[in-house]
Amino acid sequence: MEFASIGPIAVYFPDLVEDNDYLAGEFPKWNMDLIYEKTGIRARHVASSGQCASDLGVAAAEKLFAEHNIDRRSIDFLLFCTQTPDYPLPTTACLMQDRLGLPTSIGALDFNLGCSGFVYGLSLADGLIRSGAARRVLLITAETYSKYIDPADRSLRTIFGDGAAATLIDAAAEPSLGSFIFGTDGRGANTLMVTEGGARPPSDAIRPSKRKRWPSSLFMDGPALVKFTLDVVPPMVDRLLADARWSREDVDMYLLHQATSFMLEHLRERLKLDEEHVPEALKEYGNTVSSTLPVLMNDLRDSSRLRPGKQTLLIGFGVGFSWAGCVWTETWEARHIQAGGNVVTRDAA
Repeated sequence: MEFASIGPIAVYFPDLVEDNDYLAGEFPKWNMDLIYEKTGIRARHVASSGQCASDLGVAAAEKLFAEHNIDRRSIDFLLFCTQTPDYPLPTTACLMQDRLGLPTSIGALDFNLGCSGFVYGLSLADGLIRSGAARRVLLITAETYSKYIDPADRSLRTIFGDGAAATLIDAAAEPSLGSFIFGTDGRGANTLMVTEGGARPPSDAIRPSKRKRWPSSLFMDGPALVKFTLDVVPPMVDRLLADARWSREDVDMYLLHQATSFMLEHLRERLKLDEEHVPEALKEYGNTVSSTLPVLMNDLRDSSRLRPGKQTLLIGFGVGFSWAGCVWTETWEARHIQAGGNVVTRDAA
């Protein structure tokens, strides 16, 4: 039997950047110093009106192929995680297969999950490889939550950023991923949701858990999400360690979904860990939903904090309610090549 091994990762962000100075210029009454203190976010990338999640995902995949000399004909399966697909149908992964020039012999599917989506994707890739159905899987995560957010919605616009990550997952002789744990509680569906755009009429949709203060299509009940996270993540950590037969001393880093600094700090307190063991990658990107974990992993690899042999926990949690975790030992030797590119920052004046 062969097992899934996480290979190179490439991340892609839209050129347009909305930093805190820009938002302060647009909304002088917003206390951006306080917002930064709570969120830990200084800037976030925003897709243009013509950019969709597939565009970001294709760009991330092309970057992955180019930087790591990957033959696209070697891909056996494409997994695409998004909550902002191009169309209700066909599946966006089919469109991406064509745009990326991947073989027509591959499997390709979308799966709609948010903050737990990357871990779910790893488990799907691991199952495909263990079963012998695939040996090389391309996992792409991409979101454009900005399209759901009203410009004046302070609670959402200051947190969420658009972005994508492409992760290559190869077959290996030895396991480096394991002890997958999942959780679902649909009673929390109304704490982070978009009620429009689906087949169910908005009048029949689940009601948000609190009255909306802004006209954004997206609604978030932040306090309810914080409570849910603090209730489910610490027990999941204990279960993962028990299943893997690891002690806390065996774990080099706990790689958690990058919701906000406020959320991560509360989790550190509950888990009795410091920032060295629970790192952040929020400041320049914001909360990129399903892409926060691969973005974090990529940053840690680039800074040489994540090297072969490092033992970690990967944990996602959020919209659904949905949560997922696994243990992971790094095996890939980072050889990332920094690619050039133009970044356009909006003028705060």
